[in-house]
Amino acid sequence: MRHAAVAVAATAMAVSLAACGSAKEADGGSDSSKDAAAKKGDNIKVGLLLPENQTARYEKFDRVLIEKQIKELTNNKGEVVYANAKQDATVQNQQVETMITNKVDVLIVDAVDAKAIANSVKKAKDAGIPVVAYDRLAEGPIDAYTSFDNEQVGKTQGEALLKALGDKAKDGQIVMMNGSITDPNAALFKKGAHSVLDGKVKIGKEYDTKEWKPENANKNMEGAISALGKDKIVGVYSANDGMAGGIITALKAGGFDKLPPVTGQDAELAGVQRIVAGEQYMSVYKPYAPEAEAAAKMAVALAHGESLDSVAKDKVDSPTTKGVPSVLVPVVSLTQENIKDTVIKDGVYTVNEICTGKFKAACDKLGLR
Repeated sequence: MRHAAVAVAATAMAVSLAACGSAKEADGGSDSSKDAAAKKGDNIKVGLLLPENQTARYEKFDRVLIEKQIKELTNNKGEVVYANAKQDATVQNQQVETMITNKVDVLIVDAVDAKAIANSVKKAKDAGIPVVAYDRLAEGPIDAYTSFDNEQVGKTQGEALLKALGDKAKDGQIVMMNGSITDPNAALFKKGAHSVLDGKVKIGKEYDTKEWKPENANKNMEGAISALGKDKIVGVYSANDGMAGGIITALKAGGFDKLPPVTGQDAELAGVQRIVAGEQYMSVYKPYAPEAEAAAKMAVALAHGESLDSVAKDKVDSPTTKGVPSVLVPVVSLTQENIKDTVIKDGVYTVNEICTGKFKAACDKLGLR
């Protein structure tokens, strides 16, 4: 095309200009079409659906981080339309319908119930809206997935509990407080924990905790103490920090002279403070920033119709979809020994936030200043 423009330049400037314009199109689109694509990219609408507000992480970290990343990736012009299902799968399905009606360009969904969301995911896809499964592997035709290695989370918890028990592992029984059966991650945490604990300790009681609620964990723990006797319980596997709080309340009320080691997950502020105080043995610290960044990058790429190859290096199979492009983020066992090098160093909490009133003496003892 450029050669043609040169050939006719001497006889007709208009022909030359037309040929030049054709050359731009041959090179990948006219300036106006590129501008239109850029404008669309800057103004994408991202639907963000989170599952509940019982766990502090969703409102404090996930939502804030994803919104920040979307803004950065779209020159502060991308819009995030947010909704929280408050642990109600029916409400979340209705929220997907609303997002479809509002014509979002892409959805990021952390499912309340991985199975129950499948039909809504299909509806979104049918409407031309790609779906990123966030933190929990939703069923249905999802386009991408980001989470942590959830089986490894359970292994990390189990290994930490065995370390805390040491020689006492065979002296009694442990109680396992798993998460909700509607959450596929809970099954993976449980599987990972069992792979480490089975044969090393006796599991006296095991529960799947409805809706991950601390009050349900508290009631379950009261039942375990009544059934097993406090002298027989040497440790508690708790799948997350919220439930650990309910469990520890039950242990205190149950008359334990010394609290047995209790695990957790999510590095919630209250959980970190219990670790400082010596009431909770550990939590699993999951760096939310890289998970949120991966979700945002995949969402923006999908909204643009781009490949995920540069973002998603892994593939994961769900019960309904094979080979989902995925980003899996590694986790860390959080104990008294590494609070400073994890949640404080990463800016999740400040020392002042952790070391309030009643925790100050324990913080001083740990060198948290």
